[in-house]
Amino acid sequence: MGETLSVVEIQKLIPHRFPFLLVDRVIDITEGESITAIKNVTMNEWFFQGHFPGAPVMPGVLIVEAMAQTGGVLMMKKLSGAEAPKAVYFMTINNVKFRKPVTPGDTLKFVVTITKMKGAIGTMHGDAFVGEDKVAEADMMAMVADAAK
Repeated sequence: MGETLSVVEIQKLIPHRFPFLLVDRVIDITEGESITAIKNVTMNEWFFQGHFPGAPVMPGVLIVEAMAQTGGVLMMKKLSGAEAPKAVYFMTINNVKFRKPVTPGDTLKFVVTITKMKGAIGTMHGDAFVGEDKVAEADMMAMVADAAK
């Protein structure tokens, strides 16, 4: 097992905050290669107010966003030590598939692997699971650059 990170440590690496921080804990990092993180989905999530009343389902775009945030943590760990404050910017998303709905009480597990890294630009593949079931997947590209002021 590799390194783990608490939500406080995650917030030191990526700028997301409530209500848009969608990663609760990193449970494993193989630095520069892969990361596994979790999001505990509860009925208290803001998005369940309208998606959908009486039949709550986590929006797929937020599952993908959580995968991207997980990949962002991995990229920031890989490129840490920069002098200016850095941020990860999502560039592309391809081959997205949603396989099963995610509902309150689920624990999402994200497994993101860097498939290519050239300088500050990385391509990654992400899978999202609930238990052993794959619920979503995507190929993503992101870049680390100076943080917006």
